[in-house]
Amino acid sequence: MLKVTEQGIVLTIKIVPNSSKNDIIIEEDFVKIKITAQPVENKANKALIEFLSKMLKVPKTKIEIIKGLTSKEKTISILVADIQKQNEIKKLLTK
Repeated sequence: MLKVTEQGIVLTIKIVPNSSKNDIIIEEDFVKIKITAQPVENKANKALIEFLSKMLKVPKTKIEIIKGLTSKEKTISILVADIQKQNEIKKLLTK
């Protein structure tokens, strides 16, 4: 689900496009992220990166979908080398 590396954090999520609001739901085995954008023309992926950027206070350029561009299950890389920032992100994304 969430793995810390030297470059930052690698996160596996499930995305729910076309939701009524943007939200993060933390389950025991995974993180579910609801996005209001539709899954067409890369809109949901762009909205996901924008939402994570605002929630985690990380620049959009530091967030990348590394696996699952066309899937509901995605692997995301968040390039944050600062240990304190990594710990903040871990607290937000885990129970």
